[in-house]
Amino acid sequence: MIQFGVSTFVWVSPFTTSSFDLLYKVADMGYDIIEVAVEDKDLIDWVRLKQLARETGLKITLSGAFGPNRDISSDDAAIRKNGLTYIADCLRLAETMESPIFTGPVYSAVGKTRLVSAERKQAERAWCLENLHEAAEVARTCGVILGLEPLNRFETDMVNTAEQALSLVRELGHPFLKISLDTFHNNIEEKSIPAAIRAVGKDLLCHVQGNESDRGTPGTGNVDWPGIKTALTDIGYEGAVVIETFGAPSAELAKAASIWRPLAASPDELAREGLDFYKSLF
Repeated sequence: MIQFGVSTFVWVSPFTTSSFDLLYKVADMGYDIIEVAVEDKDLIDWVRLKQLARETGLKITLSGAFGPNRDISSDDAAIRKNGLTYIADCLRLAETMESPIFTGPVYSAVGKTRLVSAERKQAERAWCLENLHEAAEVARTCGVILGLEPLNRFETDMVNTAEQALSLVRELGHPFLKISLDTFHNNIEEKSIPAAIRAVGKDLLCHVQGNESDRGTPGTGNVDWPGIKTALTDIGYEGAVVIETFGAPSAELAKAASIWRPLAASPDELAREGLDFYKSLF
């Protein structure tokens, strides 16, 4: 059975201990899951967060924030090491928080968009695969799935489509590396989101961020929601569907995701109406 979630990004960036009242709000709205975006793990009291999740009846999933210093495909070995350390830390936190997944554009830095030679692309892919293998081994130890998320062409030049994600995941061939789809990015890059979902399939689709074409309230744009629902049903998907958009992005996040204006009248309205739409659809 699909469960519905909402990201902390809807309200705040970065998420910190002082943001913990969000759990009460999210639970009161009727969500099953709060997705915690881990921008800085040291800003969060993880023991208290787990206690509050149990108190409110919420499950937790974790997503990543991949700035330029967390790029496992960088030509700088120190940056690659820092990116791998960040992913490993988040996987261990996911285990502690009982999150089944840790997801995001784990392969590169958001905002890294260039036209480079085939030789350079191959070198970056090799660095990426080497580090993804190490990360997936940590994921295996933790019992947490690492979810690789394609982003649109304006946010990365490495993995834009489900086909590209499948190529990377299949080349590595690790059971703890799977694919996470975000319908905002898919709406830009895919010929058909339902076809992309079916191509990934039940065995490899570990997470869905169900976002609208403008990152506003789900159901108010041009995303093919009926087709998405049918495709998820057809493959037997039983994971989460989570709203991830940005109500109060940091300067770095706003630049990376090109968020220049409010996406709804308020974050609360977006979250409430988005959940109502999810429940009417699914």
